[in-house]
Amino acid sequence: MQPPPDRSDPLIAAFPAELAGDAEAVLAVMPAARLQPVRPFSVVVEGRQVSIPGRLYNDEPPAAEVASLSSRQRRLLHCLYSRHSDGRVRQRHLAEVVGSAEPRVIPFVVQSVGEYVLEILVVICDELRDLITPGTPGNLTYGQFIVDNPAFFARTQRRVVSSWNCYYRFPCPSFRDYPGSTLLDLLRSAASDRAGRPWPNLAPAADARAGGYR
Repeated sequence: MQPPPDRSDPLIAAFPAELAGDAEAVLAVMPAARLQPVRPFSVVVEGRQVSIPGRLYNDEPPAAEVASLSSRQRRLLHCLYSRHSDGRVRQRHLAEVVGSAEPRVIPFVVQSVGEYVLEILVVICDELRDLITPGTPGNLTYGQFIVDNPAFFARTQRRVVSSWNCYYRFPCPSFRDYPGSTLLDLLRSAASDRAGRPWPNLAPAADARAGGYR
């Protein structure tokens, strides 16, 4: 039997305080971490600050243990494992929650937009197409999250450009052909609708290509 979860565990801080009991239930089925979580980032979710791990190093729990959780607890588990050090694990768990417009899910998805695994970006793109439509649940919740966290989203925009520049400039010579560019367009559209003004675009010019920015 595993010891009861520690309320001081940093993973509990990844969710609003009212979900602490659910987060504890999730931690109770997670194998012990091989390393401590690293590079946490802080964001505001519905007016409350949370601290989300940049990476975690727990092995995945057995399927039977996951099945014992409530649906809400399983969503929290999938959110946490979307921060796993293994990209395939991140993709598998992110795919389980990316279609949700729940505010607590949003920061995990937006953080993944700035990362370099192309397959994850494609999964997110497929699910967030409705952000372009004002008034849809995703348009409202993603837009509000960005309005509440402008510095975090500015950093996300820069990370998307950096990932393209480092890893994908040859397969995607134009930034506009990179899935991360499409995602930034969708997210900025939602933020613009929520803010009532155009959201700053920190991406390269539309005709930036592998030969250099204009």
